[in-house]
Amino acid sequence: MIPPLEALQRLREGNQRFASGDRSLDNLQMLTRRDALLAGQTPFAVIIGCSDSRVPVEIIFDQGLGDLFVIRVAGNVVAPSQIGSVEFAAEKFGTRLVVVMGHTRCGAVQATLEELQRPTESQSRNLRSIVDRIRPSVEGLLATELRNNKQELTEQAVRANVRVAANNLRHGSEILESLIDHDELLVVGAEYSLETGIVDFFDGMPDSG
Repeated sequence: MIPPLEALQRLREGNQRFASGDRSLDNLQMLTRRDALLAGQTPFAVIIGCSDSRVPVEIIFDQGLGDLFVIRVAGNVVAPSQIGSVEFAAEKFGTRLVVVMGHTRCGAVQATLEELQRPTESQSRNLRSIVDRIRPSVEGLLATELRNNKQELTEQAVRANVRVAANNLRHGSEILESLIDHDELLVVGAEYSLETGIVDFFDGMPDSG
Protein backbone atom coordinates (compact mmCIF):
# COMPACT_ATOMS: atom_id res chain seq x y z
CA MET A 1 0.00 0.00 0.00
CA ILE A 2 1.53 3.31 -1.09
CA PRO A 3 0.81 6.34 1.17
CA PRO A 4 -1.07 9.23 -0.48
CA LEU A 5 1.81 11.71 -0.55
CA GLU A 6 4.20 9.15 -1.99
CA ALA A 7 1.62 8.30 -4.65
CA LEU A 8 1.20 11.99 -5.43
CA GLN A 9 4.94 12.43 -5.82
CA ARG A 10 5.07 9.45 -8.17
CA LEU A 11 2.41 11.08 -10.35
CA ARG A 12 4.28 14.38 -10.37
CA GLU A 13 7.54 12.74 -11.39
CA GLY A 14 5.82 10.76 -14.13
CA ASN A 15 4.14 13.86 -15.48
CA GLN A 16 7.46 15.71 -15.51
CA ARG A 17 8.93 12.90 -17.62
CA PHE A 18 5.98 13.05 -20.01
CA ALA A 19 6.06 16.85 -20.34
CA SER A 20 9.79 16.79 -21.06
CA GLY A 21 9.48 13.96 -23.60
CA ASP A 22 11.51 11.58 -21.44
CA ARG A 23 9.05 8.72 -20.92
CA SER A 24 10.50 5.71 -19.12
CA LEU A 25 8.21 2.92 -20.20
CA ASP A 26 8.62 0.77 -23.28
CA ASN A 27 6.80 -2.10 -24.98
CA LEU A 28 9.04 -4.78 -23.45
CA GLN A 29 8.15 -3.60 -19.96
CA MET A 30 4.47 -3.78 -20.85
CA LEU A 31 4.74 -7.41 -21.93
CA THR A 32 6.53 -8.32 -18.70
CA ARG A 33 4.05 -6.45 -16.51
CA ARG A 34 1.07 -8.07 -18.22
CA ASP A 35 2.13 -11.52 -17.11
CA ALA A 36 2.95 -10.34 -13.59
CA LEU A 37 -0.51 -8.79 -13.17
CA LEU A 38 -2.49 -11.92 -13.92
CA ALA A 39 -2.77 -12.69 -10.21
CA GLY A 40 -4.11 -9.26 -9.25
CA GLN A 41 -3.59 -5.52 -9.17
CA THR A 42 -2.53 -2.86 -6.69
CA PRO A 43 -3.02 0.54 -8.38
CA PHE A 44 -1.39 3.31 -6.35
CA ALA A 45 -3.82 6.05 -7.44
CA VAL A 46 -7.36 6.52 -8.72
CA ILE A 47 -7.75 9.10 -11.48
CA ILE A 48 -11.13 10.48 -12.48
CA GLY A 49 -10.46 12.19 -15.78
CA CYS A 50 -12.23 13.42 -18.87
CA SER A 51 -12.94 11.17 -21.86
CA ASP A 52 -11.23 13.67 -24.18
CA SER A 53 -8.92 11.75 -26.52
CA ARG A 54 -6.15 14.26 -25.86
CA VAL A 55 -5.98 13.32 -22.17
CA PRO A 56 -4.78 9.68 -21.95
CA VAL A 57 -4.15 9.34 -18.23
CA GLU A 58 -1.51 6.59 -18.14
CA ILE A 59 0.54 8.37 -20.80
CA ILE A 60 0.30 11.79 -19.13
CA PHE A 61 1.63 10.34 -15.87
CA ASP A 62 4.08 7.95 -17.57
CA GLN A 63 2.63 4.92 -15.81
CA GLY A 64 2.09 1.39 -16.98
CA LEU A 65 -0.24 -1.57 -16.62
CA GLY A 66 -1.60 -1.98 -13.11
CA ASP A 67 -0.38 1.39 -11.83
CA LEU A 68 -3.54 3.49 -12.09
CA PHE A 69 -7.25 2.85 -11.56
CA VAL A 70 -8.70 5.12 -14.23
CA ILE A 71 -12.28 6.38 -14.51
CA ARG A 72 -12.96 8.54 -17.56
CA VAL A 73 -16.18 10.37 -18.33
CA ALA A 74 -16.91 13.53 -20.30
CA GLY A 75 -16.36 16.55 -18.08
CA ASN A 76 -14.79 14.39 -15.33
CA VAL A 77 -18.13 14.53 -13.54
CA VAL A 78 -18.76 12.58 -10.34
CA ALA A 79 -21.99 10.59 -10.31
CA PRO A 80 -22.94 7.63 -8.04
CA SER A 81 -21.28 5.15 -10.39
CA GLN A 82 -17.97 7.04 -10.19
CA ILE A 83 -18.20 7.25 -6.40
CA GLY A 84 -18.86 3.51 -6.27
CA SER A 85 -15.84 2.85 -8.45
CA VAL A 86 -13.62 4.89 -6.14
CA GLU A 87 -15.01 3.04 -3.12
CA PHE A 88 -14.21 -0.25 -4.86
CA ALA A 89 -10.59 0.73 -5.51
CA ALA A 90 -10.08 2.08 -1.99
CA GLU A 91 -11.54 -0.98 -0.29
CA LYS A 92 -10.49 -3.74 -2.68
CA PHE A 93 -6.98 -2.57 -3.58
CA GLY A 94 -6.08 -0.24 -0.72
CA THR A 95 -5.56 2.70 -3.08
CA ARG A 96 -4.98 5.81 -0.98
CA LEU A 97 -4.91 8.67 -3.49
CA VAL A 98 -7.75 9.96 -5.67
CA VAL A 99 -7.20 12.66 -8.28
CA VAL A 100 -10.04 14.44 -10.07
CA MET A 101 -8.39 15.82 -13.19
CA GLY A 102 -9.91 18.33 -15.57
CA HIS A 103 -8.12 19.85 -18.53
CA THR A 104 -7.86 23.11 -20.43
CA ARG A 105 -10.32 23.72 -23.29
CA CYS A 106 -12.72 21.07 -21.93
CA GLY A 107 -15.55 20.61 -24.44
CA ALA A 108 -18.02 19.40 -21.84
CA VAL A 109 -17.50 22.50 -19.72
CA GLN A 110 -17.73 24.74 -22.79
CA ALA A 111 -20.96 23.01 -23.83
CA THR A 112 -22.40 23.61 -20.36
CA LEU A 113 -21.55 27.30 -20.47
CA GLU A 114 -23.13 27.59 -23.91
CA GLU A 115 -26.23 25.77 -22.72
CA LEU A 116 -26.60 28.13 -19.77
CA GLN A 117 -26.33 31.15 -22.05
CA ARG A 118 -28.32 29.79 -24.99
CA PRO A 119 -30.56 26.89 -23.95
CA THR A 120 -31.34 24.35 -26.64
CA GLU A 121 -33.84 21.53 -26.91
CA SER A 122 -31.67 19.45 -29.21
CA GLN A 123 -29.56 17.76 -26.53
CA SER A 124 -30.25 14.14 -25.75
CA ARG A 125 -31.25 13.39 -22.17
CA ASN A 126 -27.97 11.50 -21.74
CA LEU A 127 -25.83 14.45 -22.77
CA ARG A 128 -28.01 16.71 -20.66
CA SER A 129 -27.26 14.53 -17.62
CA ILE A 130 -23.58 15.47 -17.98
CA VAL A 131 -24.38 19.15 -18.49
CA ASP A 132 -26.65 19.11 -15.44
CA ARG A 133 -23.82 17.77 -13.27
CA ILE A 134 -21.43 20.47 -14.44
CA ARG A 135 -24.03 23.26 -14.26
CA PRO A 136 -23.99 23.92 -10.46
CA SER A 137 -20.22 24.43 -10.43
CA VAL A 138 -20.13 26.99 -13.24
CA GLU A 139 -23.42 28.88 -13.40
CA GLY A 140 -22.39 31.31 -10.64
CA LEU A 141 -19.49 32.47 -12.79
CA LEU A 142 -21.94 33.82 -15.37
CA ALA A 143 -23.18 36.30 -12.78
CA THR A 144 -19.72 37.90 -12.68
CA GLU A 145 -17.72 39.98 -15.14
CA LEU A 146 -16.21 36.74 -16.43
CA ARG A 147 -19.23 36.39 -18.70
CA ASN A 148 -17.64 39.06 -20.90
CA ASN A 149 -14.38 37.14 -21.31
CA LYS A 150 -15.00 33.73 -22.88
CA GLN A 151 -11.47 32.42 -22.47
CA GLU A 152 -11.11 33.37 -18.83
CA LEU A 153 -14.64 32.17 -18.13
CA THR A 154 -13.82 28.72 -19.50
CA GLU A 155 -10.54 28.59 -17.58
CA GLN A 156 -12.25 29.40 -14.29
CA ALA A 157 -15.14 27.05 -15.04
CA VAL A 158 -12.84 24.07 -15.65
CA ARG A 159 -11.27 24.54 -12.23
CA ALA A 160 -14.59 25.19 -10.51
CA ASN A 161 -15.92 21.95 -11.98
CA VAL A 162 -12.92 20.03 -10.64
CA ARG A 163 -13.35 21.52 -7.17
CA VAL A 164 -17.01 20.58 -7.01
CA ALA A 165 -16.35 17.04 -8.27
CA ALA A 166 -13.57 16.51 -5.73
CA ASN A 167 -15.79 17.83 -2.96
CA ASN A 168 -18.57 15.48 -4.03
CA LEU A 169 -16.17 12.59 -3.52
CA ARG A 170 -15.09 13.85 -0.10
CA HIS A 171 -18.66 14.20 1.14
CA GLY A 172 -20.73 11.88 -1.07
CA SER A 173 -19.77 8.58 0.51
CA GLU A 174 -19.65 7.40 4.11
CA ILE A 175 -16.90 4.95 3.15
CA LEU A 176 -14.66 7.59 1.57
CA GLU A 177 -15.42 10.17 4.24
CA SER A 178 -14.38 7.73 6.97
CA LEU A 179 -11.12 6.94 5.19
CA ILE A 180 -10.41 10.66 4.78
CA ASP A 181 -11.18 11.37 8.44
CA HIS A 182 -8.66 8.69 9.46
CA ASP A 183 -6.00 10.06 7.09
CA GLU A 184 -6.21 6.92 4.98
CA LEU A 185 -7.34 8.62 1.77
CA LEU A 186 -6.46 11.87 0.03
CA VAL A 187 -8.69 13.42 -2.64
CA VAL A 188 -7.14 16.20 -4.70
CA GLY A 189 -8.13 18.20 -7.77
CA ALA A 190 -5.89 18.85 -10.75
CA GLU A 191 -5.87 20.37 -14.20
CA TYR A 192 -3.98 19.07 -17.23
CA SER A 193 -2.74 21.65 -19.70
CA LEU A 194 -3.20 20.62 -23.32
CA GLU A 195 -0.75 23.37 -24.20
CA THR A 196 2.17 22.37 -21.96
CA GLY A 197 1.50 18.76 -20.96
CA ILE A 198 1.83 19.72 -17.29
CA VAL A 199 -0.61 18.69 -14.55
CA ASP A 200 -1.25 21.31 -11.86
CA PHE A 201 -2.50 19.90 -8.54
CA PHE A 202 -4.43 22.82 -7.07
CA ASP A 203 -7.30 21.61 -4.87
CA GLY A 204 -7.21 19.79 -1.54
CA MET A 205 -3.43 19.69 -1.36
CA PRO A 206 -1.95 19.12 2.11
CA ASP A 207 0.43 21.78 3.39
CA SER A 208 3.35 19.39 3.07
CA GLY A 209 2.40 18.62 -0.58
